[in-house]
Amino acid sequence: MSLLSYITTAVGLYTAVIISLYVVGQKMPRAAFFARCLAAYGSLIFCALYGVIASIVLRLVGYGRISQWATARSFKWVMRITTGVWFDIVEGQEHLTTRPAVIIGNHQSELDVLMLGAVFPPYCSVTAKKSLKYVPFLGWFMTLSQSVFIDRANRETAVKAFDGAAEEMRVHKQSVFIFPEGTRSYSDKPELLPFKKGAFHLAVKAGVPVVPVVVENYTHILAPKKYRFNAGSIKIRVLPPIPTEGLTADDVDNLTKTTQESMLKNLLEFSNTEQVDETTSLRNGKSTAVEI
Repeated sequence: MSLLSYITTAVGLYTAVIISLYVVGQKMPRAAFFARCLAAYGSLIFCALYGVIASIVLRLVGYGRISQWATARSFKWVMRITTGVWFDIVEGQEHLTTRPAVIIGNHQSELDVLMLGAVFPPYCSVTAKKSLKYVPFLGWFMTLSQSVFIDRANRETAVKAFDGAAEEMRVHKQSVFIFPEGTRSYSDKPELLPFKKGAFHLAVKAGVPVVPVVVENYTHILAPKKYRFNAGSIKIRVLPPIPTEGLTADDVDNLTKTTQESMLKNLLEFSNTEQVDETTSLRNGKSTAVEI
């Protein structure tokens, strides 16, 4: 058999397993969880391969700086088809046109890769831990598309990476997306882990605004510990840009604190809105039952 035949057979079997699990999931919810997990990882690999090709082609024609945007958009639509999950920007879409900027977001799970597909603007790069550089497919794409890799264990190299990012922002007006929590929270509640200050030091050093992106707690969609992975939408709110002009390193602590407080406030508002909607729905249902 040729290599193409092997690949075609493997993809066919992978797809058959996913479809079978989806069917079984109608009776056994845990099977649907594994079906969507496999579909999500398969989508990620497919889009990462597309990203490798797109990065090479776009760099050859002089548009290499939009390759991450192009790949993120592909994942947004592929994932919606394969899992039924999508992120919906309900407020502040216009703030994503701010360029250059340091865009930050709360980090909940691996599903945040799909969130990037919804919010990632053209001429933006994502930061990632250095270990991702060596992951097949995904690491290849991220390297080719000029991601900013951070070695958290080595402060000196991390500072150099941010210095390079600041220069890129000043010269090429390239934005950067950072998860300031530094790791996924997997929280069942609307809360934030402590923010690391790297994103804010970068914004001050480059003299660019910070654009906060707040994603509602989405354990109603994905909760790995409970084997829950449902189809549905997840709300996003993009907050107004926070200017950093005139700020110095001495202002970073306060900038970090006030930004986190603002994001947490909006995260809690999402949760309160959901509770109000649910209560209203229950009351309406009760009222209808009485009337009948």
